[in-house]
Amino acid sequence: METGKVRAYVAHERDAMLESMLARLHDLNEIGAALSSEKNIDKLLEIILLAAKKITNADAGTLYLLDTERQVLTFEIMRTDSLNIQMGGTSGKRIPFDPIPLYIEGKPNLAMVVTYSAIRGETINIPDAYIAQGFDFSGTKKFDSKTGYFSRSFLTVPMRNHEGEIIGVVQLINALDTVSGGVRAFTKDDQQLLESLTSQAAIALSNRRLIQQLENLFEAFIELINTAIDDKSPYTAGHCVRVPALTMMLAEAAAHKQDHIAWPGHVMSDKEKYELKIASMLHDCGKITTPVHVVDKSTKLETIFDRIHLVATRFEVLKRDAEIALLRAEMAAGTDQGALAAVRKQYADRIAQYDSDREFLRWCNIGSERMADTDLERVLRIAKYSWRNEAGEVVDFLTEDEVANLTIRAGTLTAQEREIINHHIVVTIKLLEALPWPRHLKNVTDLAGSHHERMDGTGYPRGLTREQLSIPARMMCIADIFEALTAKDRPYKDGKMLSDALNILGKFKLNGHIDPDLFDIFIREKVYLAYAQQFLDPSQINEVDESKIPGYAP
Repeated sequence: METGKVRAYVAHERDAMLESMLARLHDLNEIGAALSSEKNIDKLLEIILLAAKKITNADAGTLYLLDTERQVLTFEIMRTDSLNIQMGGTSGKRIPFDPIPLYIEGKPNLAMVVTYSAIRGETINIPDAYIAQGFDFSGTKKFDSKTGYFSRSFLTVPMRNHEGEIIGVVQLINALDTVSGGVRAFTKDDQQLLESLTSQAAIALSNRRLIQQLENLFEAFIELINTAIDDKSPYTAGHCVRVPALTMMLAEAAAHKQDHIAWPGHVMSDKEKYELKIASMLHDCGKITTPVHVVDKSTKLETIFDRIHLVATRFEVLKRDAEIALLRAEMAAGTDQGALAAVRKQYADRIAQYDSDREFLRWCNIGSERMADTDLERVLRIAKYSWRNEAGEVVDFLTEDEVANLTIRAGTLTAQEREIINHHIVVTIKLLEALPWPRHLKNVTDLAGSHHERMDGTGYPRGLTREQLSIPARMMCIADIFEALTAKDRPYKDGKMLSDALNILGKFKLNGHIDPDLFDIFIREKVYLAYAQQFLDPSQINEVDESKIPGYAP
């Protein structure tokens, strides 16, 4: 009978041990899946430490990362359940401890357990720190005396990536007995499980870091292209920074107010937001091929230089010719005072007309105001003045190209030059279509190539309607327009006051150019104000009466 009880007890213990092992293996598998799927490095580090504590039933733990440049171990995550200590990671509480140096005065710092583990690449299992020899636990004992804690058992395991490099250390403190709740030593099973976990964790962390480094490199390369575009022209500097910033501001505002938009139940995921961010950063990459003299055309006659100076010189030639004609007429009139007065008045009138015409053409050249029909007629009349050129030929005062430019009704660009400017979107699409985009960025080309489309289908280059445009693309349309209205660095205009820009944007809504729902969110959530405070000159930020913005009902 006694033998039967012993056998039953042994069987029970064996089953309990098997169940514990299976539970630990299950936990390890779940942890492996979590490690491979987590994208946020802070959360990933947190998962690693919490998982390490769970599978070993440890009360406390710290995760350190190796800073190879400074050769120090930095505190990343700290947890002590019995003291309710949560620092680092997603806790929002900064760890107030300085990094631990791996070398002191050029010699390995082997006195501390964590640095020893990192330098030697060895696991260290200490049953009782208060009687252990060979390591400095003075800092631990000071912490214990201050908090009343008792740091007894330690398990310290280096994190080694797939290339065999040490990238960090996990240190656990005080394994707890599942029955009594008292502190016990970490077992061989604990050590093997933690070594297995840290191996998986190191690879997951290295992969996540590599992906992040590639993403950072990719974004830096985009910024390099944008810097080249902006640096090519002082008039576009900052555009490729401001448009993405405003686009993401609107995206964040819309994410919290999706009930106002015609996409019931859909909230942009982090992947979709990242895709929109990349697209907005690349939306003008085609401008790298746009000629500088077109991008920088600040006046109607500007090419490589402003040809208004040539026109002004011709006026001086006309005035010189008029003076010569006056002198000849005075010689012919002799002492006839009446004839002299007439020719002198004719000369003065002509000089006054030339001066007036010269100033008029200078005004036309600026292009800041819309020209009336009478203004166009006056340009054509001036064009028919005749003068003798450097070849001795009598020609019209203005060339056909000069007439074509000076009769631009508004702005400084001819129809042909506008086509050149607009062509940058075609180039953008062409360049982006040539790239092998990963699946999570497959819409970048469509998004970047749609920022000049209009909801009524009158935009370019594809003439898409609102129904054909994705919501993120419509966001970029609003951001590009509002940035252009308020930008102070354009060659042909000053930046609009905030209220004026919103009035124009409201008219764009009424005319069917921009998405009405997103416009309402832009105003209601005061995206315009957040952008203005960050990017506009203080002199542009005036009081806005939202009730007077066209097309908006507060």
